[in-house]
Amino acid sequence: MAVIHQAHLVPTKLELIARWLPSQPWCPEGAGEPGAVGAYRFDDPDGEVGLEAHLVRVAGVLVHVPLAYRGAEQPGAADRLVGTMEHSVLGRRWVYDAGGDPVFARVLTDVLAGRARQAVLVDPAGAPLPAPLVRVAAGEPGTGPLAGQVTTAAVGGARVGVVRVLDGTAAAPAGASTLVGTWPGQEGPALLAWTAPTPARTA
Repeated sequence: MAVIHQAHLVPTKLELIARWLPSQPWCPEGAGEPGAVGAYRFDDPDGEVGLEAHLVRVAGVLVHVPLAYRGAEQPGAADRLVGTMEHSVLGRRWVYDAGGDPVFARVLTDVLAGRARQAVLVDPAGAPLPAPLVRVAAGEPGTGPLAGQVTTAAVGGARVGVVRVLDGTAAAPAGASTLVGTWPGQEGPALLAWTAPTPARTA
């Protein structure tokens, strides 16, 4: 379960995303202020890292922004830092692009293997909150070749792909385990992310 605090955030998540998006090569040209469409969360079994992926619309295009919220700076991850925010309950949070985050990779792998699922949202007292607008689950294996606006990273023993622009053109590599989602206006499952074993090195 993901505990959601009714907290004051400075900057807000959407403001932080808006500042970061223009620096990304896959961000649509002429992007203005992003509009929130929905989000989904995963649970970190260790309870240390918040994992939340946002769907936002910029310049008429829907983009996918998975984030990892941490209570301390992550060594060696400066290139993935989206920014910092002040959380009125949890204090300062370091926010990273989750595409290359080891916790995100591990949890995504567990979700796609059926060992975990999308987080249920509760308040600090444990009372359930409304279900998220974005619903995700494991999909059919990829049929490749890789296509669309996708960023990839080697994390541990896996290669993680995150679909950035949700325009229906993305495809996962053959045999990859896939994460698909639905949201208002997208009734059929759309590819969001995938994992595949890292190819073995040859001498």
